[in-house]
Amino acid sequence: MQILLIHSDYLEYEITSKTKIAEEIEDSLKQGRMEDCLSVFIAVEEGDDDSVIENTIHEITEVSKSVKSKKIFLYPYAHLSKELAPPNVAIKILKDLESKLILNFEVKRAPFGYYKAFKVSCKGHPLSELSRSIKSQGKGEIISEALKAEEKIKSSWYILDTFMNLISQEKFDFKDYEGLKKLTEYEVTHSRKVDMVPPHVEYMKNLELVDYEKGSDPGNLRWYPKGVLIKRLLENSVTDSILQYGGMEVETPIMYSITHPMLSKYLNRFPARQYIVKSGNDDYFLRFAACFGQYLMKHDMIISYKDLPLRLYELTRYSFRREQRGELVGLRRLRAFTMPDMHTLAPNMEYAKKEFIEQFKLSMKWMQEIGIKYEVAIRFVKSFYEENKDFVENLMSLIKKPVLVEMWDERPFYFVMKFEFNFVDSMNKASALSTVQIDIENTERFEIKYFDEDGKEKYPLMLHASISGAIERNLYALLETAFLEAKKGKKPMLPTWLSPTQVRILPVGEEQLDYSLKILDELDKAEIRADIDDRDLRLGKKIRDAEKDWIPYIVVVGDDEIKNSILNIRSREDSSQKDISINEFIKSFKELVKGKPSRPLPLPKRLSVRASFR
Repeated sequence: MQILLIHSDYLEYEITSKTKIAEEIEDSLKQGRMEDCLSVFIAVEEGDDDSVIENTIHEITEVSKSVKSKKIFLYPYAHLSKELAPPNVAIKILKDLESKLILNFEVKRAPFGYYKAFKVSCKGHPLSELSRSIKSQGKGEIISEALKAEEKIKSSWYILDTFMNLISQEKFDFKDYEGLKKLTEYEVTHSRKVDMVPPHVEYMKNLELVDYEKGSDPGNLRWYPKGVLIKRLLENSVTDSILQYGGMEVETPIMYSITHPMLSKYLNRFPARQYIVKSGNDDYFLRFAACFGQYLMKHDMIISYKDLPLRLYELTRYSFRREQRGELVGLRRLRAFTMPDMHTLAPNMEYAKKEFIEQFKLSMKWMQEIGIKYEVAIRFVKSFYEENKDFVENLMSLIKKPVLVEMWDERPFYFVMKFEFNFVDSMNKASALSTVQIDIENTERFEIKYFDEDGKEKYPLMLHASISGAIERNLYALLETAFLEAKKGKKPMLPTWLSPTQVRILPVGEEQLDYSLKILDELDKAEIRADIDDRDLRLGKKIRDAEKDWIPYIVVVGDDEIKNSILNIRSREDSSQKDISINEFIKSFKELVKGKPSRPLPLPKRLSVRASFR
């Protein structure tokens, strides 16, 4: 809805002729006048519904307070928009708006669908001419049929133990499985909303990693240099692992046509809210994963049975889901996120299960290397579970602990099974990270085919995999893990390979600065991210600041260290302190971060010339 608000000395009209879409009116409404009023010219737009009425009333009420007027003149004015609602919808919304405004204002409404001569006198003060664009609550997003149906899905919850016993979650003894108990409670109750600020939000702000962006849509964040560094290292690490596994990296658009015959059907099979954007007169949706581009790419490929399994991979920076506001918090749930997304074609179910196991192992390796504890959830269509117990037993032999199982009597989505590695945070909220799904629908929907040994075209199966899950959510899990460790008496920290500054050099005074700079140069040559606190501060203050920044290694440089050509190293992880040569330190450090990606420090190395982002 578009409205133009004019604080008027008067507004008057007189009907000159009637159109085909005119509402029926009494003779008394063929002309009208109101003095000292707020004139509200209105265009009801396509897509407007009852949800715009309350927002419009709010806007009118706020303006009326500002101009101190209790008299409202509603005037239909189609020229404010080129995307008008159907006449019956517009008339209904105008009448409903009028009936609700009458409760608090003196209201007059000009009739809809007539040509009218009118005169308006604007008072001419700074607030006398204002305009507002009011969107319905559903405007700008698509709510898929799968999401609408998700709340109605009937499923049963079990715990599958290591002996392949499927036990109802109400009867399972969680005595030695506190994390699994929390995951089960979270999933069964569907308690998604957060009513307090989780600890990682304070960490991400205080460490100058990431913060909320008030100038954007909620769930879209601003990332500072140190946060970007961590993101890129995580992205590089998971991408390297997938490329080594055989994934072929591609890049696809972030928006797609809503009217595309294949894509429109898939939209309603995925349980998520999607953004819509306009380009000219056409509607597009922002991708929520790499699925769309990779599907269309595979559709156009010529694929032989010799090419299978065929794995396409994209690091989607960004994917978009219009999550509900009550669920948006910190890094845990966002509307714009980075998702490493791989889709694998397999010729049949036996190959698909083999790929599933290998990708499960890859996900386990990721979680172990990053140092995040997790609980496993597996979701099955009941018939698939019954027919593939050997496969499930193979999977359980890798997990070696009980898992949460959601069992569907009928297949609600496009996959027959999926697993998720879930991190349970300090507020007992669970968040899915790694996941793999077996999709039995979409190769046919998108006409993705391969040629078999006999030259005949066949539809393969497809696996969806995100080996790490959303990159932002990995950082959330790392920060929440640090908080949980701090509650046990340990110092919170990030893994050394992800720490923005890995070594901080603290000269005791100005006399030690030149030598400290030489140490900095040696560490820099060894591709160790180091900086130097060259500020004119007491050593105790420098040490406290390094502790606040979670620096893994602190090097104090005094006269003795210079005299003996040693480093006095303080380790954050175990609070140890020892003297060591620079070459020995570099060697042990390199062994610690072996196989991990590295990037330079994205900030000035001297703290004295480093700006603050807080």
